[in-house]
Formats: sequence, structure tokens, C-alpha cells
Amino acid sequence: MEGMTTKEGAGLGATIRAWRERLPPPAVGLPAGRARRAAGLRREELAERAGVSVDYVVRLEQGRSTKPSAQVVASLAHALQLTTTERDHLYRIAGLLPPNDGPIPDRVPPGVRRVLNRLGEVAVAVFAADWQMMWWNPGWAALVGDPATAPPELRNFARERFPAGPERARITRWPVSMRNRAVSDLAIVSDLRRATGRFPQDARLAELIRELTAGNRTFARLWASGTVAAHREDRKTIAHPTVGAVEVDCDVLTDGDSEFKIVILTAAPGSADEDRFRLALAAHTGRTHAPAS
Repeated sequence: MEGMTTKEGAGLGATIRAWRERLPPPAVGLPAGRARRAAGLRREELAERAGVSVDYVVRLEQGRSTKPSAQVVASLAHALQLTTTERDHLYRIAGLLPPNDGPIPDRVPPGVRRVLNRLGEVAVAVFAADWQMMWWNPGWAALVGDPATAPPELRNFARERFPAGPERARITRWPVSMRNRAVSDLAIVSDLRRATGRFPQDARLAELIRELTAGNRTFARLWASGTVAAHREDRKTIAHPTVGAVEVDCDVLTDGDSEFKIVILTAAPGSADEDRFRLALAAHTGRTHAPAS
């Protein structure tokens, strides 16, 4: 049957049922009652507490529904009084990433930084889940301008893309164009919505969403669409003031736990764009001014 598992009792439906049957009615304010056949909650009692139909609970437990939404999983976890570890397990066996109750990580682990430092002649920057810039290499500063000219609290790519107030210092100093601005804008907004699911308690992310929704019409319109996705790749042209236009591929790698975004800009091997990028790198005499760990 669809949704069944080869390991008895380890699937989504069996796990929900086990947790339902272990929760005594008095724990949720219900009388134990002598007429009850089981010590735990009835399906209709779980359904009422979780805000779903009894039929849906039945289908979940029988394996006929195997992909509940994140909202349903959160409601079930609350109704079943799960621990944080149990809640995260429920998300994973439902095929979802569990939320993170802590703040967004904003420090690049030393091992990751060592790997990035060995990438050679490419432009690399690391952003937190809310697109707050955390680190960049000399190639990035050479190609798009040194982000150190912007105050640390303003080094946010989403805030730069969707300004919500007076012009501020920029983390990309040279003009950057892309093949499809509308698609790129939607990718950033939908990625931020995805971040709110991973870090629902993060105050900095909540403030960023509030600011951009209130102050930028484009962001507000795209946010209202409710799209959830991750920003992956793009093609950009950078109007470098010294070497001229440089066309690069922009690839975004995402760490599954911390949701770091490693943004890598590269030019096609053997192309004139690669030559111009190397000239820009050679002309760049500064050093990496990344935030301290």
C-alpha cells in the first residue's frame, strides 16, 4: 500500500498513531472516562486539537496521505505535545525540513571558510538565510566592488534589491544586470519566505520582512503571491568601471542545516569575460574585509 514502510511502526502513519495512543486525555484537559477502550486520545480528539478533519487523520494513520503540509505537521506536533526532537522527526518523515527555533546562523564555520579560500580565481560570497552578507573573498570585491564600504548592518542583498527607504550604501558597487529581473526578484522573495519556515522565531528576519513589505511595492506584491522556492542560478552582466562589462554565471549553493547561501560568480573558461575578470582581480590591491568570526 502507498505510504507503507518496510520497517514496521517506523512510517509517518504508524508514528502519529503511536504518539496519539500514548497521550493520556487528562494531559489535554479531557476526562479519562471508564468507557474508553484506549488510554490515549481518540482520532476525533486529535483531529479537533489539530484543526483537521477526522478523515484526514485516518488517511494519515493508514498511509493513504503521506505528504502533509508544514502547517498540518506543526498543528499535529502541538496537538500531540511532542518534544522538539520528536517534532523534528515528524517533519523529516513527512518529507519536510524541520523549523529552527533559534536565530539565523551568521558565522561561517572555519572548515567552510578554508574550502572557500581554496577556490582560486572565482568570486565568492556567503549570505545568511535572510541574505545578510557574512563573508566574501578578494575575487568578489574585485568583480562587484568591496562590500566593506557599506556598514555591516546594511550588508543585506534583499534590502539592496528591494530598497524600502532612502538610498543606502551598496554591497554591489557596480551596476549589475540580469537576463530576467522579474524571475530573479521572485526567486529572492520566495527564498525569504522559505527562510521564515526554517527560522520562524528569528527577530532579524521578521523585521526585514516587515520593513520590505511596508516600504517596497514590488516586494509586497511578490510576497503576497506566497511562492516558496530557493534561489539557485542566474546569468549576470557586471558593468565594471575599469575592465568593462563582464558576463558571469551566478550559482547559489545552500547548506541544508544553517541555510547559508554560497554565491559563486564565474566566467566561461577561455572567454573574453574570463580575461576581463582576471584583469579586475589583478588590479584589485585590497584584501578581504570580511566580518570577524
